[in-house]
Amino acid sequence: MSNKLVGSSYDTVVVGAGNAALCSAIAAKLQGANVLVVERAPKEKSGGNSYFTDGAIRTAYGHLKNIRQIIPEITDKEAENTIMPEYDTEDFYDDMMRVTEGKSDPELANQLVGKSLETILWMREQGVEFELNKGNQSFVNDDKRVFWGGLPLKTKKKGIGLMGYLLQRSNELGIDIVYDTRAIELVKENDKITGVVVEQTGEKVKINCSSVVLANGSFEANKEMRKKYIGEEWAEARVRGTEYNTGDGIEMALSVGAQKYGEWSGCHSIGTDYNVPKVGDFNKPGDIFKKHSYPLSIMLNKEGKRFVDEGADLRNYTYAKYGKEILKQKDNVAYQIYDTNTRPLLREEYNLEEATCVQADTLEELVGKLPVEKEQFLQTIKEYNEAVQEGKFNPSIKDGKNTEGITPPKTNWAVKIEEGPFYAFPVTCGITFSFGGVHTDKEGRVLDMDNKPISGLFAAGEMIGGIFYGNYPGGSGLISGAVFGKLAGTSAGKYVQNKEEISS
Repeated sequence: MSNKLVGSSYDTVVVGAGNAALCSAIAAKLQGANVLVVERAPKEKSGGNSYFTDGAIRTAYGHLKNIRQIIPEITDKEAENTIMPEYDTEDFYDDMMRVTEGKSDPELANQLVGKSLETILWMREQGVEFELNKGNQSFVNDDKRVFWGGLPLKTKKKGIGLMGYLLQRSNELGIDIVYDTRAIELVKENDKITGVVVEQTGEKVKINCSSVVLANGSFEANKEMRKKYIGEEWAEARVRGTEYNTGDGIEMALSVGAQKYGEWSGCHSIGTDYNVPKVGDFNKPGDIFKKHSYPLSIMLNKEGKRFVDEGADLRNYTYAKYGKEILKQKDNVAYQIYDTNTRPLLREEYNLEEATCVQADTLEELVGKLPVEKEQFLQTIKEYNEAVQEGKFNPSIKDGKNTEGITPPKTNWAVKIEEGPFYAFPVTCGITFSFGGVHTDKEGRVLDMDNKPISGLFAAGEMIGGIFYGNYPGGSGLISGAVFGKLAGTSAGKYVQNKEEISS
């Protein structure tokens, strides 16, 4: 369709064009709604944060035979040589509650977990292709591929592939999409949403509709909102994904009476390459700057001191909260240190040309190349090596190989850093999305201050508050977007049908 909107009218308008938004649009269309997707970004920068993901997506898959339904290309021989621990709804829910310290809204968490597998299968029906997450979630042991961490699934071709599949399906279904179009205001009449106002080339245009799905992300790309709600230091955080997630949808919802919900002072953040761009580079997508092998490292700040237990848990359950710990350090930087024994075990992103690395044959030479307190840096490594206890190192499980007598301890994967060459990877904090949003029910309907649905208003993805607090299990953001995107779109489509039935 033409990108120009003049006097347009639709059943459902979806704001945003990422994973949650397109799942919403597809689901609403499948309910019979006439759907328009409104995307603030230009076409070449569309896809939201989903475009930048590495595609890992968490689901309560149960056991390998369900994974084979999702990926039928897995051969019998490959299945025989695959060890994949069972991971059911109870495991997923327990992980959610463990990492959020029991704060996740039980109704929303149960919906996310309970609908995760059927949503993956639905995505596959819509043309999304998946593959095993071998590189980052498994090790080969005795000729068997051993998966760990409840995250064996990813979308083919990462986030680029995911958005390509969803966009192709949207086009097949005849869903209209306009770009360079910023939604700025909801129209509410007689306590019902009746339209949305957008800006196109500096002009305001009203689109008439019966329902709106807000799925245009959180406020992580809004520097002032980060400072206001998360903390002054967050002005310095790098934005890992799209520059267009500035809280527009949240502000629009609040302006018509939506209820704030969730941890507005919290966010998903990670340790990322120190030389990462300030906002996501659409020419270098795929989450290539992250540095997630830190459980095998020790991580020191410029003062030469450790500040977290790198081996507290499997990477999937700590990476989303350790970014803010790096942000607290002087100059917002830390250094992951490895020796020649651990270097071959590092994830694929450490081998890319974009990875910043300092290498030396001795620790003294390595530290001499870093802008750090050199004596303390070497002393910390020495004390760490002396604190490492005996035990069998196994990176695929929490091996209990730990330290004693130092603070913070290293609870698992404590191996000495003593054999050169040595490697230092400088990292800083990258923010992914903020945890605060609006309150919805489990079907994606936006709730007002009295916990009642605002007629015609739905939300999905990072806009929903109350799911993540402080941390999250890896891959949960992508599945949350898909689950609540499908639910919100389905609800919006049914809402339109019910209105038509009532009016007739």
